[in-house]
Amino acid sequence: KAMDETALIPTEPVTVVLSEKGWIRAGKGHELDPKELSYKAGDSFYMAAKGRSNQSAVFLDSTGRTYSLAAHALPSARSQGEPLSSHVAPPPGATFVGVMIGNDEDLYLMATSAGYGFIAKLGDLQTRQRAGKAVVTVPDGAKVLPPIRVTNPGTELLAAASDAGRLLVFPLKDLPVLPRGKGVKILSLAAKGEPESLAALAVMSPGVHLLVHSGKRYLNLKPAEWREFFGNRALRGNKLPRGYQNVGGLEVQAS
Repeated sequence: KAMDETALIPTEPVTVVLSEKGWIRAGKGHELDPKELSYKAGDSFYMAAKGRSNQSAVFLDSTGRTYSLAAHALPSARSQGEPLSSHVAPPPGATFVGVMIGNDEDLYLMATSAGYGFIAKLGDLQTRQRAGKAVVTVPDGAKVLPPIRVTNPGTELLAAASDAGRLLVFPLKDLPVLPRGKGVKILSLAAKGEPESLAALAVMSPGVHLLVHSGKRYLNLKPAEWREFFGNRALRGNKLPRGYQNVGGLEVQAS
């Protein structure tokens, strides 16, 4: 019986690191701090994912395509890595917006700044094609947002903030699990006047604090406070306090 080649690869913890400019590398262990690594001039840390050496890392690009590379074959984190574009063949002008690694059943939130999204199984994002696989449908003028790991869709919540300073929190189970597509509406965006887009997302469990970053400041919303923004999927959400409406990111903090 022919053996699956991954069965011969030792299964060790690895951290896969993606830089702002799209360079990749992998280091042994999960204790690696990717922000402490050396980066090329003009480049910096963007995103990291923790997995095993016998798994494939999945990368997402700005056109909504995914690409798979064996984690054990990635350049060592002791070097500055290599351009991901030298291993795969993305469309001209595409940039890389995310990295994922794990088991086929692991779930990730996929979304665009147009306010649409869905949950995908990592196994559905895998591909052997150098040119990748079309996964996220990106409406005209929209951006692909970085993927977010989902661990318990039955109990977790999704916080969604627009660049007009509106915040909506709703149950994550209201999003469908799809292999690809545009998904469903997460947040209703203004149809008239200033163009509005989905600026930031966070997957969170019920008892956490939600930090709303705005410039160098942040607003710490305790559970009783972020519940004021709770509603049904696809609503407009409520306005954040003045001074925190220019949302740069959402962060979850254990209480």
